[in-house]
Amino acid sequence: MNILWAIMVMFGALGGTGDPGDTAGGASVKSSLETAINSAIIRSQGAGAAVVNADNPPAKVDPQPGAPRVKGIYVTAYSAGGERMAKLLKLLDDTELNSMVIDIKDDAGYITYPTPNAKLKKMGKPQPFITDISALMIRLKKHNVYPIARIVVFKDTVLAKNNPKLSFRNPDGSLWKNGGGDSFVNPYSKEVWDYNIEIAKEAAKLGFKEIQFDYVRFPEGFEKKAGKLTYAKTDKSRVDAVAEFVQYARKQLAPLGVRVSVDIFGYAASVPAAEGIGQDFVKISENVDVISPMVYPSHYSTGWYGVKDPDKNPYKVIKGSMEDTHKKLEATKDLKPVIRPWIQDFTASWLGSGHYIKYGKKQIEDQIRAMKEAGVDEYLLWNASNRYTSGVDY
Repeated sequence: MNILWAIMVMFGALGGTGDPGDTAGGASVKSSLETAINSAIIRSQGAGAAVVNADNPPAKVDPQPGAPRVKGIYVTAYSAGGERMAKLLKLLDDTELNSMVIDIKDDAGYITYPTPNAKLKKMGKPQPFITDISALMIRLKKHNVYPIARIVVFKDTVLAKNNPKLSFRNPDGSLWKNGGGDSFVNPYSKEVWDYNIEIAKEAAKLGFKEIQFDYVRFPEGFEKKAGKLTYAKTDKSRVDAVAEFVQYARKQLAPLGVRVSVDIFGYAASVPAAEGIGQDFVKISENVDVISPMVYPSHYSTGWYGVKDPDKNPYKVIKGSMEDTHKKLEATKDLKPVIRPWIQDFTASWLGSGHYIKYGKKQIEDQIRAMKEAGVDEYLLWNASNRYTSGVDY
């Protein structure tokens, strides 16, 4: 009924169907009508429309059908709010790159700008890494940058310390930490869901066109420690808990006109669902607009795709990973998202002598060529220090 009403309203606003011979007018009517129908569908799928259910994803409607084909780079909050930003903007000005993925909530859990939101201030610990977020958004728009807000979700030491009940606790009551000293918050917690979505909504209002959720999972190896830890949970599986967070987030954010994307381990496309950490490539993909598998060649071990040292053969690794990604997503049919991988623009020297190569122009172009041959023309470049290779043909 909502869709029918939208059609009637649109045709009334346009003064009827128009002259069939007027091609330009017909195209305009079609475009406006499509937009109205999409908006109506998105509203009908809103957060209050139905209970989230990992086995029943809503029909896929792109909240931003006019989005460009994204070719982007990762930008830390330090870079976004500092001197390096000028160099990064020039890189985009001078190349086919057109997007930046900027940390709005980082790997430690810090909100990276001084938010005025009282709820976010109470639950998190905002830091002024980006001192003037509004000025940053104006700057990005001036340079025609497609802005994506990166939000690290369940890896959140800040929130875990401030609210231990939202995290995992050891038998002695202390806060659980991984080997690196980081804590995670509980993917079963709706309070955690709403906290992260509140940050995402603020990012949308600031002008970000897409929300990219990272660390959408339980800690690595969780299945080996779950029985010893104290945390709240439901009768849902870990896989469903994670997928339903993504579905819930998209229902909340789509009406704001922003896309939702999720980062996921690259090898997730090549193996069965990772029950331990709660990541199912297909279930997550069915509930996002964009899926970004992290297919860094350095992150694959000996033997993947028939390669002894994957880091030394980026073309073959990316080619194999894209083939697996397409196969895995065949099951999603009309729910298939845009495939936009993270690729490698860094040298993995930690792999040891003989197992890595220095990454530069050729290695990056090899990865891009492998994706293009697989029909994938969107990608993101990762370099943790934001020092990207010059002279690359993107």
